[in-house]
Amino acid sequence: MKINEICHKPVIVAAPTDSLATLAKLMHEHNVGAVVVLQEERPVGILTDRDLALAVGAQGASLQTPVAKIMTRKVLAIPEDTDVFSASRYILECGVRRLPVVDRTDRVVGMVSLDDLLRLLGRELFNLAEGIKREMVVK
Repeated sequence: MKINEICHKPVIVAAPTDSLATLAKLMHEHNVGAVVVLQEERPVGILTDRDLALAVGAQGASLQTPVAKIMTRKVLAIPEDTDVFSASRYILECGVRRLPVVDRTDRVVGMVSLDDLLRLLGRELFNLAEGIKREMVVK
């Protein structure tokens, strides 16, 4: 199974000039924990709910601060044709919970999270357990 089959679409995006308040509203309205920052349709940053909370709560950033001031600029992304096992390994190696999914032209086409992969694994483990349970039934 490829990562583009389980990733969230569409991705919630913002511009580097948008304010932290704007991003907080987007996260709240769409119930997401990360927003990809685009410039000329390419990812140039990512901002998570944790980044936002730390910037405002611990570092004293204003809600009018532009996203570009606090976003993570090194955007780790994963190609849409990556298989889910490679994606889970990449998430583990990078130590992140969410990754933008990009097409061959580096345009964001989805977002995959550790939770998405855990749900998929849970369904697959359930299917395997059900198959084993059927074989164990004494006739």
